[in-house]
Amino acid sequence: MHTVEIVLLVLMLGAVTGIAARYLPAIPLPLIQIVIGAALSWPQHGLHIAFDPELFLLLFIPPLLFADGWRIPKREFFALWRPVLRLALGLVLFTVLGLGMLIHWFIPALPLPVAFALAAVVSPTDAVAVSAITRNLGMPGKTMSVLEGESLLNDASGLVALKFAVAATVTGTFSWKHAVADFLWVALAGLAVGAALGWGYALLRARVTRRLGDIAATQVVLLMLLLPFAAYLLGERIGASGILAAVAAGVTTNFADLERGDFVDERLQSAGTWTMIESAFNGAIFLLLGLQLPSIVVAMLDANEISIWRLTAYVAALSGALLGLRWLWFALGLQGRRLGALVIGQLTGQSSNQDTLGRGTRLHRRVTWLISGISTFAGIRGAVTLAGALSIPLLAGGKRPFPERDLLIFLAAGTILCTLIVGSIALPLLLKRLPRLAELPDEHEERLARLAACRAAVAGMALAKKERERADPQWLVQYQEAVGRLTQDYRRRIDLLDDGDDGDAAVSEAQSPEALRQRRQRYAVTLELHLKCLRIERTTMYAERQAGRINDAALRRLVAEIDLVEVSLQRRLAVARRTLAKTPPSSARAEAAPPSDDRSAP
Repeated sequence: MHTVEIVLLVLMLGAVTGIAARYLPAIPLPLIQIVIGAALSWPQHGLHIAFDPELFLLLFIPPLLFADGWRIPKREFFALWRPVLRLALGLVLFTVLGLGMLIHWFIPALPLPVAFALAAVVSPTDAVAVSAITRNLGMPGKTMSVLEGESLLNDASGLVALKFAVAATVTGTFSWKHAVADFLWVALAGLAVGAALGWGYALLRARVTRRLGDIAATQVVLLMLLLPFAAYLLGERIGASGILAAVAAGVTTNFADLERGDFVDERLQSAGTWTMIESAFNGAIFLLLGLQLPSIVVAMLDANEISIWRLTAYVAALSGALLGLRWLWFALGLQGRRLGALVIGQLTGQSSNQDTLGRGTRLHRRVTWLISGISTFAGIRGAVTLAGALSIPLLAGGKRPFPERDLLIFLAAGTILCTLIVGSIALPLLLKRLPRLAELPDEHEERLARLAACRAAVAGMALAKKERERADPQWLVQYQEAVGRLTQDYRRRIDLLDDGDDGDAAVSEAQSPEALRQRRQRYAVTLELHLKCLRIERTTMYAERQAGRINDAALRRLVAEIDLVEVSLQRRLAVARRTLAKTPPSSARAEAAPPSDDRSAP
């Protein structure tokens, strides 16, 4: 099959599996994609793809890591840099040394340098698979931030460790001094290259858009799509980490985006484009893994006199040891206690009551162990592990084959599949046992930000005395009418968002629980009616086009305006419904309501 046809087929399968996953919410999307890929390539005449690891790394990894660096919450990432570095560096070194010795012990056929190479291959984690599994399951925000930061940085440390292990296998020598110096160069130079390219792009973009505005939004977004590839290639060209260069470029670009609040078209195009790319490339990665699995198994069985049952036992032992070392790092070290303390601080509040403190201590122990378990099973391996295994050279030096290369690739692929299956089962079970907050910290911050924005908008509509004196009387009357209409809408939004917990005592006293609920309910009904009207408007626009009274360009402009308003209203309605659900009816009203024997009543 032609390369172009293969790429198109993989992208199509990624889209189809994404739709199929909506009907199978209990099964993680990556697992569905791996199974479908394996099913397509398993028969003798199935789909077989020649896999180039370097091309794979270049095409798929840089844009995904750039997008992760661009989207990751920077405040949490930099606030939690210590635990992130302990995982990205300390845990990787602990895994490579500890797991390498264990692998050499229970698989004597693997020489010690090859065992260290395998341990380095399986050391990087994949936060994409974790987020796919834990979406909407209540993963604590700070824990997820630490795991995302770990996966961004441990790719580089794991691949650098793999480089030294392969070099030791080929040459038979190893130097700690050279290893540390090379690692510092690879990491720091990669970060510097990515940051420099990110800032250079930001300066160029600012100069162009200062003159042209949003007219050049499409071209600016296209240049951003090429930025991760440029960072990766330049980093690799100078012998640094192209992976860290792509991550640094994404983080730097996001910082520059904080000063670009006026460029709406560019922002909307960027968000839509990156969402599509992440979905397509993530699907392609796991489909390619599934497509490779049967050929890896067949090659392993043909090249070695090892039964499939022993190979399966090797994979299970390797995965168990990998997760066991990770659990040891979290549970017996300070990492699990620190992450548990971050979560428990959001649950216990600031009460000094002795009873509450006692319950908090028991709760602290429970949450600490749960967070340690969640962080352990979140150590799922993914695309970088597969690419690292396949990048191992065929020859170890001269014409001598690399020792047990097929076995190493099989064990790496099996570890990816095993950790994904175990994580898919264990993570939902553990997350359900975590205590729940009435309002998540992110939701609380978002609500207060919306409240501040609404109050600032109301205050900003007032005219200064000099402006009122210079204004035309007729225009002033029209302006005051518009202020009244907009102020009414903003007041309804403030009533919805304000719980009286922001220090405004007057508002808190004026809003009884029942009055607050009634206001929120009225506001939700208003939003629902507004959305209904927008859909009627859009249907009418299409009817006008079908009747030939407007052209296609006018239809697109009008529908785009309605779509933007609808997206905003849907988000506000979702917040309104969640907030309304957290506002119980008054006790008097609940007692006055007679019980109903009608089982069909809602």
